[in-house]
Amino acid sequence: MENNRKIQVGLLVLLAGLLVANMFGGGFKSWFGKSDSDKVSEASASMNSSGMVSAAPSDGGTVTGTDGNIPGTNVNTISTPTGPTTTIKYDSDRFDFGSTDEGEIVKHIFKFKNTGNEPLVISNAKGSCGCTVPTWPKEPVPPGGVGELKIEFNTKGKPGRQSKRVTVTANTVPTETFLEITGDVRGKEQPAAKGK
Repeated sequence: MENNRKIQVGLLVLLAGLLVANMFGGGFKSWFGKSDSDKVSEASASMNSSGMVSAAPSDGGTVTGTDGNIPGTNVNTISTPTGPTTTIKYDSDRFDFGSTDEGEIVKHIFKFKNTGNEPLVISNAKGSCGCTVPTWPKEPVPPGGVGELKIEFNTKGKPGRQSKRVTVTANTVPTETFLEITGDVRGKEQPAAKGK
């Protein structure tokens, strides 16, 4: 019985090794004979939308994904943007709207400044859920220039303490910066049950 258990464990370890080898380069044959830096590059490849491993672009371009993270991990795969980079400074990266009634739309404007030497290009801004909608300038902001990022948070169906995050992607280092809206949403009164 003990020998059968050892054989099963050995086969599982061998199978896991083969799966890993196939994921990172087509099997043991292509894995052996590569330099350590090639192996590291392949091991840190990003996941595409279908969940398969794909190597980073060899031209030094930006690795992109649906959300910048390898699914199921905390590994950020977003690299520095191609082309000139700059820096962004927000007047404040947090806004507490206090208390409001459920169903209200909370609006806030985050002001920012391009503190670098190159034009600032915001390529995307995305709320942590569909209830948080950002609007950003589509034109480049010149060095020293200022801009506004408008956020609307729809509180419908969101009673209780709220914390919503907006991820801003731009030609900055790092490529992502984060804004946060917090506050309390007072829920609507529940209708009384019939017969009471």
